[in-house]
Amino acid sequence: MSSKYLRRRLRVLVAGIAIVLLLTLGPAIACTPAVVEEVPVEKELVNVYSGRHYGHMEPVFARFTEETGIEVRFTFGKTAELRERLKAEGRHTPADVYIAVDAGNLWLAAQEGLFQPIESQVLERNIPAAQRDPQNRWFGLTMRVQTIMYHPDRVDPAELSTYAALADPKWHGRLIMRPATHVYAQSLVASLIAAHGEARAEEIVRGWMANEPVMIDSDTRILETLAAGGGDVAIANHYYMGRLLDADPGFPVRVFWANQDDRGVHANVAGAGITAHAHNREAAIKFLEWLSGPGQRLFTDGNHEFPVNPEVAPHPIVADFGAFQRDPISIAEYGRLQAAAVRLLDRASYK
Repeated sequence: MSSKYLRRRLRVLVAGIAIVLLLTLGPAIACTPAVVEEVPVEKELVNVYSGRHYGHMEPVFARFTEETGIEVRFTFGKTAELRERLKAEGRHTPADVYIAVDAGNLWLAAQEGLFQPIESQVLERNIPAAQRDPQNRWFGLTMRVQTIMYHPDRVDPAELSTYAALADPKWHGRLIMRPATHVYAQSLVASLIAAHGEARAEEIVRGWMANEPVMIDSDTRILETLAAGGGDVAIANHYYMGRLLDADPGFPVRVFWANQDDRGVHANVAGAGITAHAHNREAAIKFLEWLSGPGQRLFTDGNHEFPVNPEVAPHPIVADFGAFQRDPISIAEYGRLQAAAVRLLDRASYK
């Protein structure tokens, strides 16, 4: 018998066995459900670098996660230090969102290429144009008003009017301010440049300095010093008063809204942007949209700031400070004019 004949018989035998197995086991195989291994779904998350690190931030993040299912991982630190960290990390940064205080810091981060522009109808609807970057690289999320504070036992509010009027010699030895090294002072002077031009702004600052103000690098300590008689008038952010009144409703200092008969009071923001190398871009956009809308009241109330969203009511304590007219200038100008403000402060010997 030839080998060719044996191979042909073997192929026929194998084919026959296969047909028998198919007829016998086929129905059983067809009825057996396939076992599919479950692939875990990766949870949405957003990584946040925040220079705004007051104690109420964690509950805000927790509420966002509760309402959206998006996990928030956060790192707190000083605004400038986190900006430098972003620059050093480059495309390897884990940060999707950078939160900073003061428009000057936000503007600088945008100039350094740390933010990416985004399109969001929600953010454009919730945040007025004057309180966000013209190129949509960053968005103000809370408003903080830097204005005149006074002790009612030693100052009649009828004596008060504008920031410039604090250069009047009658305030000699009675004025308390932040030092030139702080961004709050720089942004205030930038607003003076925008409103009056550089020459008049310098004249105002030199007038302040002629009154030999006490320089204190803490708004809380400024207000406590004012309350204790270490001065009669000061320039400070409203939300520090809100905190102090929350702890002590009898705190003996009052708020005066500056410049109400002309340009309006100086208002700044804390805000945020999506980092240039965000890995969780869509989740980050949802985070900012939520902070500007459903989370706005929770985000602002914990620190007694004003909402940027005009549809959201402020905390009752700061609402009691009364209505005010805000300087309508785009806060992006405070960043653009920051370098000029620093030079002016130096020329005027503002320490």
